[in-house]
Amino acid sequence: MYGKAFAPEYQGALTTLSVNSSLTDVLAAGTEELRAAERTGRHGEAARSGLAVAEAHRRLGQIGEADRAWKASYRSARTAGDTAAMAWALWSGGTLARQRGAFALARRLLQLAADLGERGGDVVVRGYSLAGLAETGRIQGDYAAVTRLHEQLLAEARRRGEARHTVWALEGIAQIHRNTGSYDTAFALFEEAAEIAARAEDRRGHAWALRGLADIVSVRDGDIERALELLTEAEATCRQMKLSSALAYNHKMRGNVLYRAGRYTEARDLYTQALDEFRAMGEPRGEALSRLGLAKSRARLGRDHAETAAELAELAGTLERIGLRHAREMVARAQEELGTEAAR
Repeated sequence: MYGKAFAPEYQGALTTLSVNSSLTDVLAAGTEELRAAERTGRHGEAARSGLAVAEAHRRLGQIGEADRAWKASYRSARTAGDTAAMAWALWSGGTLARQRGAFALARRLLQLAADLGERGGDVVVRGYSLAGLAETGRIQGDYAAVTRLHEQLLAEARRRGEARHTVWALEGIAQIHRNTGSYDTAFALFEEAAEIAARAEDRRGHAWALRGLADIVSVRDGDIERALELLTEAEATCRQMKLSSALAYNHKMRGNVLYRAGRYTEARDLYTQALDEFRAMGEPRGEALSRLGLAKSRARLGRDHAETAAELAELAGTLERIGLRHAREMVARAQEELGTEAAR
C-alpha cells in the first residue's frame, strides 16, 4: 500500500507544504522562512528553507536564482554541521546541473550527495541522489548502465511504500522501454505510474505519466485525439502548479503528436512555443529536442533542403558536445527521414 505523496525537499518550518503546492506559493513561503532564519542566526533552518527556495526557482526555470539558492543552502548547512542538509543542497545543485545540460557536474554533485546522505543517515536523500544519477544516465541514453539502478530504486520505493519515488522509477523505466521500442511494456508502466500517482495525490507525477501515455497512444496506436486529450489534462496540472519545465515538455510532446499526424503547421507552432519556453529557462535538452521538431516541421512545409540539412548537421554537433546520445540518434533518424544524411 502507498500512502499519500509527500515532498521531502520541503523541510523545517515548510513541512506543512504539500507536494502539490504551487511553486510560487512554495517560493514565497520559503523566502519568508529563509529571511527569518537568517535574521536569527538559525543556520540549520536557513539551509532547509533555502532548499525549498532553490527547488522552487529551479522548477520555475529561474536558473540563476536556483544556483545561488542551493549554494547558500549548502553553506548554511555546513556552518550548522548538518550533514543531511548538506546532502540535500548538493542534490538540488546536481539536479539543476542536469537540467542545464552539465552532466559531468551533475554526476559529481549527485554522487557527493548520495555519499553524504549515507553518512548522515538520511536514506531519503540518498535515494533521491541515486535516482538523480540514474536519471542523468537515462537522459543521456546510457540505458545499459542505469536500467538496473532504476529497478533497484523501484524495489526500494515499493518496499517503503513511497508513492512519489515509485512513480518516478516506473516512469523512468517506462521511458527506457519506450525509447527502445517496447511500447506495450512502456504503456503498462506509465499506466501503473498514473494510477499510483492519482491515488497518492501526486499531481506532478500524474502529469508526467499522462505525457508518457500520450506519447505511446500516439506512436503505437495512431490515436491522435486521445493523445491530445491526455496532454490537455496534464497541461492543466502544469499550469495550476506553475511547473514551467513540465509545461514546456508537454508543449513539445503535443508538437510530436501533431507532427506524426501530418499536421505540420500546428506542430511547427507548438515546437516554436516550446523552444521559446526552454530558452527562457536555459534548458538545453528541451531546446535541442524542440529545435529538431521545428526543423522537421519546416522541412515538411517546404523549407529549403540545404537549410534543413545544415541545421540538422549543426544540431547533431551540439548534441554530441552535450552528451545526449539518444537525442543524437533522433537527429540521425531525422536526417535519414528527410534525406540529408550527406550533411552529417
